[in-house]
Amino acid sequence: MSNATNVTAAKPKVGGAIYSAPLGTKLPTNATSKLDAAFVALGYVSEDGATNSNSPSSENIKAWGGDTVNSVQTEKEDTFSYTLIEALNVDVLKEVYGNENVSGDLSSGITITANSKELKEHCIVIEMLLKGGVMKRIVLPCAKVSEVGEISYKDGENVGYETTVQALPDEHENTHYEYIQAAKPTVGG
Repeated sequence: MSNATNVTAAKPKVGGAIYSAPLGTKLPTNATSKLDAAFVALGYVSEDGATNSNSPSSENIKAWGGDTVNSVQTEKEDTFSYTLIEALNVDVLKEVYGNENVSGDLSSGITITANSKELKEHCIVIEMLLKGGVMKRIVLPCAKVSEVGEISYKDGENVGYETTVQALPDEHENTHYEYIQAAKPTVGG
């Protein structure tokens, strides 16, 4: 039976929505526990939010005569895309260019070296609030930035880094985990 109360929208969690940490950082296993201190917030994300493309590609196998007799999955990519808009945030710059390619801070000066070195795998957590204070957390235990869109420097527009990350399988062959939990009622409230 359909239930309209199960329909929801997603808003970023106050204080940050996307967090990054080195590979091997202790990962959360629910929607509400405190994140390990190694996770850094990647600041504001554009109004488009985050998108997940998680669909298999298949190849149909035909018999002589043209009948489709089987369909086999050839791949199942799991990617997340979002635009990071805090262009002055050192942690955002490290996410886009790589830790080794960004040094300094705003007061002393930031230096970025752009090169063809491969970016390292790392952990990502995406947090959001759903209707009724329900928390949702998506955990990518092993993710790698696979694409950064064109960076536009225009009057009247935010500088942003359109970022696509590839979620890679962990030791259990899972590319990401999703945790959803209702807000705990306050006592005496």
